[in-house]
This record gives sequence, C-alpha cells and structure tokens, in this order.
Amino acid sequence: MAERKPGEKPILSVRDIRVRFTVKSDKQWPWSPKRKLQAVSGVSFDLYAGETLGVVGESGCGKSTLARAVLNLHEGAETSGSIVWMGKEMHGAAARDWLPVRREIQMIFQDPLASLNPRMTIAQIIGEPLRTHMPELSSDEVMVRVKEMMKRVGLTEQQINRYPHEFSGGQCQRIGIARALILKPKVVICDEPVSALDVSIQAQIINLLRELQREMGLALIFIAHDLAVVKHISDRILVMYLGKEMELAEKHALYDTPTHPYTRALLSAIPIPDPEVERKKVIQLLSGDLPSPINPPSGCVFRTRCPQAKERCSKDVPELRQVASETKAACLFA
Repeated sequence: MAERKPGEKPILSVRDIRVRFTVKSDKQWPWSPKRKLQAVSGVSFDLYAGETLGVVGESGCGKSTLARAVLNLHEGAETSGSIVWMGKEMHGAAARDWLPVRREIQMIFQDPLASLNPRMTIAQIIGEPLRTHMPELSSDEVMVRVKEMMKRVGLTEQQINRYPHEFSGGQCQRIGIARALILKPKVVICDEPVSALDVSIQAQIINLLRELQREMGLALIFIAHDLAVVKHISDRILVMYLGKEMELAEKHALYDTPTHPYTRALLSAIPIPDPEVERKKVIQLLSGDLPSPINPPSGCVFRTRCPQAKERCSKDVPELRQVASETKAACLFA
C-alpha cells in the first residue's frame, strides 16, 4: 500500500449503500404484496489511492451485489445511499455522467472464461475498452497498446489472434486483467477473480495483481470468500454477513485480534500448513444455515448462528462502531 499522506482524501467514498430487489414467485396471487430481498443493507467504506480493500464473507452475503452497486450496474433494483467518486456524488447520476467514471473504475469478474466473448479474438477483447472510451485512436495505436498490455500480464504476441476457448483458466483471467487495465484506471474491482482457479494459479494471479498495482498505483477492491487469499493482498478488510458490515479493520488487527464472533469463526476455518498445529486448532463451527435475506432475523442478523448471542441481540440492531484504534465492529458486546 502507498503511504497515506496526512489529511489525504479517499478517491472513492461509499456511505450507507442499500440494494433491494423485488422477488417474483409463480406461487403468489396477483394481488399478494411483492416480497423484497434486501441484498445490501447500509454498507459504508472509504478507498484510498494505492490501497487494497478486501471484502469477505460467505456466499450470498452481498459481496458481488455491493461491487455492482458501486458501479451502478443494478438495473431494476432499488438502491439508496451515497457514492462519491473524486469528490463528486454519483448515486442517481445520469448515464452520460457515469461514462467517464467507468473509464476510471474497471472490473475483473469471477468466471474468467464466461466473462470473455467467445466470438472475439484476444486482440478484439482487450482492445474493446479503447474503442469504446477512446474512439480517436487509430487501429494501429490500439494494437500497439494491446500488445504492450498483453506483455505486462504475461501473454505473448503470438496469442493475439486466438480465441478464449484456446486458453486455460489462468490465461483467461490474465486476458480479463489486461482488458480491465488497458484504460489505465484508478480503481479495479476484483470480484472473486481466483475462486475458479487452482491454488498454484491463484498465487500467480494474486502476485500479478500486486505487481501491476505497484507499477500503476492502482487501488483495488478484492472480493473473496477465502480469508487466507485476502490476507496476502489486502491492506484493510471488510467482513460482510447477510448484506451488512460485521467488521472493518486493518489487516494485521483483524487476523491477530478479531473482535466479531463471525470473523473469529471464519478465521478458525483457515487451514494451517503445520499438521501439529492444525490438529490442536479449535474450529468455531457455526450452527444452522445462512438466514434468508427476504426474511432476516430481528436485531443482529448474525444472532441465530452466534455462540455468544443474548436476549438483547434479538431486539437491538448493532451499528458499526470503533472498538479499537484500527478496528470497527457491529457487535453489541465487542
């Protein structure tokens, strides 16, 4: 992470972002009230130049929904809150106002092959953002930039006219990274970019992202459900559960002294390479399944699975509050 200057302002500031979907069911009567699914409930964070914010949680906790909300990609959903980019409020902005912002904030998707158009060559895929956002460039200029970016992500010029199905999963993710970085953005949102890859390939992609981050001064939002993966790339980590923030902390503070029971349960599930230590480790198993976001629990949403839950937890909604110098937690007893 780049050293933060005193008084430095965030390049991206998200406040109380909420995303709600209308759930349709064939079993409902036409006059029945429409059910609402609260996918993201009041998440707030700041992102500074050159840093990496990790976002973790179980599947279905709203991580990807939050990422798409930041980019205003939820058509038909009810959204509220504030998204401030470089000092400018973007929530509710018109499409023409979002166009220059999309050039500065790019996204890498979870499935490397599904995110690439199978009918386009690699040159066309990587060069597409340039043709969209910089139409003044000639075909030769686009090709020069495409070749330069391919080299930076570990691809060769000989592969430029191949199609996505001719590449492995790791190579396809490198193509996705090249496409996201070809415009030289300030922020890249990585939506579980390594979850579909083998462990050895995961390490290669994470190291590539860290190297490119240092070279280009990128800020990253790195989404994953694996806390072990997030540890190697993040500066701060946001833990989500059922659309809400459970804990937001500096990396070392979160791994050394987690304050929220949900964070402790996630950390206890990380395998340790040492067999002796792994056998002695106490795993904090969570009881039950993730509750439905259509009908979430009252009070603290985590209380139905929390080993420390008390009667008060069913009534009071915990707010994210400062519990240590580098840690915020949404727990009544943190």
